[in-house]
Amino acid sequence: MSINIKGKIAIVTGASRGIGEGIAKIFANEGATVICAARTIDDGDRVVESINENGGSAIFIQADIRLEEDCTRLVHSVIEKYGRLDIMCHNAGIYPDELMEEMSIETWDNTINTNLRSCFLLTKPCINIMRTQKSGRILFTSSITGPNVAQASLSAYSASKGGVNAFIKAASLELAKDGITVNAVSPGNIVTESMMNLYGEEGAKEIAKVVPTGKLGDTDDIGYAMVYLASDQAKFVTGQAIVVDGGQILPEDPDSFLRNE
Repeated sequence: MSINIKGKIAIVTGASRGIGEGIAKIFANEGATVICAARTIDDGDRVVESINENGGSAIFIQADIRLEEDCTRLVHSVIEKYGRLDIMCHNAGIYPDELMEEMSIETWDNTINTNLRSCFLLTKPCINIMRTQKSGRILFTSSITGPNVAQASLSAYSASKGGVNAFIKAASLELAKDGITVNAVSPGNIVTESMMNLYGEEGAKEIAKVVPTGKLGDTDDIGYAMVYLASDQAKFVTGQAIVVDGGQILPEDPDSFLRNE
């Protein structure tokens, strides 16, 4: 039996660009009907148009995942239209790169609200729906930054993603008896438009040097990991964060994997 999500109804947040766009397109390619959720209407419509033009099925719903009413409306709108929800994939997030002494309280709070509080806001309205279905997949995009590695200027981001991994463990225990699994994918350095704007081509090449595979990942790498976790075949996997980073967090010595060259 092949791993697929054909016929599933899936919400993907942050689907208007970057990793979220990649996940949405992979889900659609694998046969899911995808509800692309994001704040930016133009980018969201662009992604939906691309999916539908390529034979997939997608709609766009505008939502700010920092707001409880938007999260509840998003889930209920999907139920009203499709009658069920099989996959909640929460990918939306922000990445403020600031030292603590320069960071405002507003930036800290916005990061926690966007990256972590939203996990609760999106999970809660799914529970009774998926419990009634006796099945469901709740998925999050976490990160290696925070749970596995650290960077001095990413305290808020690290705290939020560490919280995501703690949340999935507790939520998975709470929901396991209902046939609902809760998991995450923790990306390493993935090539996106935002990353290239931040570091440029030369900067990306430098980052790739610390990855044992010798290259950066792409959004499909995250999308296919999500497909597995969203599939029926992953029914016995819950409370886990799968690292997809080309082996970046493995070396004890950053130069150790270069010695075999």
